[in-house]
Amino acid sequence: MDLSQDKLKVTLFSFGFKHGHPEAEMIWDVRFLPNPYWVDELKEYTGKEKNVSDYVLQNSSGQKFLELLRPLLEFLLKQHKEAKKQQVRLGIGCTGGKHRSVAVVENIHDFLSKNMNIELTTFHRDIEKE
Repeated sequence: MDLSQDKLKVTLFSFGFKHGHPEAEMIWDVRFLPNPYWVDELKEYTGKEKNVSDYVLQNSSGQKFLELLRPLLEFLLKQHKEAKKQQVRLGIGCTGGKHRSVAVVENIHDFLSKNMNIELTTFHRDIEKE
């Protein structure tokens, strides 16, 4: 018996609103978080780098957002599993899809990997776009 068929397939991805809205069951807009684009020494990096991720998430807004989002995701994914859904697409968007949304997706990926029994796929749709 293939146990992977019993796991909810979750696709978690970042995107930039300026590059179009994606198809997803749930989308979170993180444009309220501090934007590294406006910081010269961070602009050229992505949300995968610690200095950018820290800038985005290590503040009161970032910390509170993650504090609220994590239990919400646990609840929603369990509900989807109980409803016999096979897959869920979760999008996190910022303006360009390079800094804030990437930092949040990387953080949430780590959280879900450690705390949920799901089949998790993560990608960054617009990270290479200008």
